Amino acid sequence: MRPIFVASASFFAALALGGPALAQDAPEPKVNQLIIYGDDKCPVSDGDDTITVCARKAEAERYRIPSALRESASPQNEAWTNRVMAYERVGRTGTMSCTPVGAGGWTGCSGRLIEAAYAEKKGAPDVKFSELIAEERAKRLSTLDKDAAETQARVEALEKEIEARQKAQAEEAAKQEAPQPN
Repeated sequence: MRPIFVASASFFAALALGGPALAQDAPEPKVNQLIIYGDDKCPVSDGDDTITVCARKAEAERYRIPSALRESASPQNEAWTNRVMAYERVGRTGTMSCTPVGAGGWTGCSGRLIEAAYAEKKGAPDVKFSELIAEERAKRLSTLDKDAAETQARVEALEKEIEARQKAQAEEAAKQEAPQPN
């Protein structure tokens, strides 16, 4: 009878200690990840078995290729024209070739860097400060004559006021110096 008691006690102890482990084996809820655009509504989660997470993007991004693919530097995303140009350069040596082989190979490297810089500058969607400065100068020059005329009119008005005050003060001083009739 003793072995049965020990076996049943160990069985109940395993059940008591294994209860939390059995609760942890419950399946985790599914996660539904969605990208929504513009003013679209995020769908509501279905009870406890599904969690819905929505990432909102601008409406303009709805039909575009995802940015991870658009902006990737992966060789698979390189344009065919660039690949063909790379094959055309294979085997070139000497001046303007940008290779360590042959005399003057370094000259092509600096030329390529300069061409790449100009191409980047020309096609960059960034702010072009030279254009902004030129526009601002044009705005200022267009109002320069008008502003100068307004300033000149204010100066002339102030000068007339000062002359009138000085004349009034001179007349007042002359009245005080003149003998008073008794």
